[in-house]
Amino acid sequence: MHRCTGAEHWVKSFEVVTCQACRFRLAWAESIIVYTGSFKLTYCVAAVLDEGICFVSDSRTNAGVDNVSSYSKMHTFGNPGGSQVILLSAGNLATTQAVIDVLERDMQQMATQNLLNTSSLADAADYIGQISLTQQEKTTGDGVDYEASFIVGGQLVGQEPAAYLVYPQGNHITSSRDTPYLQTGETKFGKPILDRIVTLESSLETSALCCLVSMDSTMRSNLSVAPPIDVLVYERDSFSAERRYRFDENSEYLRQLKLQWDVELKKAFSALPPISWSSNCLLYTSPSPRDRQKSRMPSSA
Repeated sequence: MHRCTGAEHWVKSFEVVTCQACRFRLAWAESIIVYTGSFKLTYCVAAVLDEGICFVSDSRTNAGVDNVSSYSKMHTFGNPGGSQVILLSAGNLATTQAVIDVLERDMQQMATQNLLNTSSLADAADYIGQISLTQQEKTTGDGVDYEASFIVGGQLVGQEPAAYLVYPQGNHITSSRDTPYLQTGETKFGKPILDRIVTLESSLETSALCCLVSMDSTMRSNLSVAPPIDVLVYERDSFSAERRYRFDENSEYLRQLKLQWDVELKKAFSALPPISWSSNCLLYTSPSPRDRQKSRMPSSA
């Protein structure tokens, strides 16, 4: 039987696929969309380090099982040599686009409050949260999910680099020493590698690679997350967002990364010590029906 490694192809839309494993996963994804009306079709992550911040996001979005498109979910705001703010978006596309439009308009019109004149990135997160809530309220109804979430990070002049995760309810959290990264969208598949590798002391290059492996793990388990993959590496005090890369579905680097990670995982698994049936391992014996009956009887006074 053919077993897809996930490296042979990326599904660009919910269409007929010859691979049996991929057909099964697509059917599962379609069933969730049909019966719930929503599905997590994105993954964004930001690793906050002593050296700076690494941002990674996919570009898959959809308006139903037969209408899948690609939109960049990474947005940059800033002036050369000045404050730099990077925004990753997830959730309803109409809501996220409306929020971006408001942010850009406020900057163009030199509004009293805009992304680049806020006193801190925490205030910027509050500002984005309020705009998001306003846009959600405009379209709420008919049982459709218009929620959106954001990761906002970067560095304002005179301040330390930082990043915040803005929830659909408008509140936010930030990273910490114990958890030096933020995720939104389809987060569960890519979390284990981040927990094992990323620390505050990690280099930007190590964290960028780790975030790409995290993205690969998510794409492997959820076909609704897919290239192009955007990567932005922000170096502390550089006040530049120019180190930005995009890997499309035909990227040879992503293909090699996926294949090599697959091979090395299998090697590591094969090298694990076998379960040791030794004297320090107790043999569990299932209790007999009589013993189970006795355990349920009330004890005498």
